[in-house]
This record gives sequence, C-alpha cells and structure tokens, in this order.
Amino acid sequence: MGNLKILTFVCNWCSYGGADQAGGLKLVYPESIRLVKVMCSGRVDPQMVVNALRDGADGVLVLGCHPGDCHYKEGNYAAQNRATLLAPMLQQFGIEEQRFRLDWVSAGEGERFSKVVTEMHDAVAPLGKLHLHSRSTSEVA
Repeated sequence: MGNLKILTFVCNWCSYGGADQAGGLKLVYPESIRLVKVMCSGRVDPQMVVNALRDGADGVLVLGCHPGDCHYKEGNYAAQNRATLLAPMLQQFGIEEQRFRLDWVSAGEGERFSKVVTEMHDAVAPLGKLHLHSRSTSEVA
C-alpha cells in the first residue's frame, strides 16, 4: 500500500493548538498525517486542495475552529461553504469523497485532534495511494 500522505491544513488559532496538545499528551496518531499551518481554515482555497492531491497527497483534511469560535469571525463558515462545493467536484474527477474532509478541532481538544486525523487515515487507507491519470490531472489543474 505504500506510505500514505494526508495533507492536513490546521488553523493557527485552534486546530494547530489541538495538534500541539495531542503532542504534549503524547497521543499517537498515524504518521501519514502531514500538518500545514494556515492562519484560518477559511484561507484554504479549493485550488490548494486540488494542488495537494495532484502533487501527491492521498487525502486532504482541513481542520478549523468550531463554528462560532473563528478568530476571524466567519472564516470557518467560508471553509464550510467551499467544502460543500469542492467535494462533488472532486468526485467528478474520480477522486473518492473519503479523500477530502473538513472538521473542527479547538486548541484544547488534543484527544479530538488525534481521533479526527486517525479517522481520516482509516478512511483513506483502504483506498490506497491516489493515482490520477494524466487526463484527470490536466483537467484538475
């Protein structure tokens, strides 16, 4: 199956803190998880997700502040709106829906962080590595 890569965008204010707390608590989560810190989940453009998948990620997880708790007021709502539009588009390119997920983790939720990233890994693992065909890749780009 090879080593999976799940690119995980974490917001600076909440989800990154949750990841840090998980580390502090020595919670175990899959090594397939690769963190990318962004200022806000609302800053994750759909093209960033597509590029990640095109460039070798086997799954993309976006973690933000819980709705109503965004440092930027409504950034996580923007992320939710984009995710709603992006998921069906990815499926049109033959990318399974399990390869993309949006969820919420606050700074004090290290255990939740570990749980969510493990769930994401467990959803992608049976699918294996993502192999985009050249036609799909050029269309996705």
